[in-house]
Amino acid sequence: MPTSAPPQRPAVPPPDVHRRAMDNLRFIRETMERAATFTAVSGWGEVIIGVSAVVAAVVAAGQPTPQRWVGIWMAEAAVAGGISAWATSRKARSANVPLLSGPGQKLVLAFAPAMLVGAALTVACVLRGMEGLLPAVWMLLYGAGVIAAGAYSVRIVPVMGAAFIGVGTVALFAPPSWGTGLLIAGFGGLHIVFGSLIARRHGG
Repeated sequence: MPTSAPPQRPAVPPPDVHRRAMDNLRFIRETMERAATFTAVSGWGEVIIGVSAVVAAVVAAGQPTPQRWVGIWMAEAAVAGGISAWATSRKARSANVPLLSGPGQKLVLAFAPAMLVGAALTVACVLRGMEGLLPAVWMLLYGAGVIAAGAYSVRIVPVMGAAFIGVGTVALFAPPSWGTGLLIAGFGGLHIVFGSLIARRHGG
């Protein structure tokens, strides 16, 4: 009478082959994560933006009318945008990272809607004499934009966005006299602190 062959145990790869396979899998996973992440956000650029924001806050506080106060901050927004574009493109070139394709393009597209809403709300607040709300509006929307854009960048970027939302929430309920101080803490202090961390941890 025929007898069935005893079940054979599955072959176990030698330990060195298994380790090599795990190393290869880890390398592939890290490569895919880097390809999906825009790593050229410039920490030093953020630090410069923070310093320029402190200067803008001091200058704006000395303006005689709310319209001129808003005008100073609009000029600062343009300066900050120029600094960010210059510093990021410089870091992207040095790291050989594409600026306007892949994760870089997604980062810009995720950041832009909050900025467009902020521009519209700025005009509405000025027309209705509600300039006192602008520090909160600016920091809340900037934080939301940074969190959205940070989904395509290094982990510390969305954390910075959350910090902006925190300061913006305080500004929303604080007396108007706190506006300049909170703007310095937000656009000045947070940019300097998080920019320094990005520069130290992510190569500039």
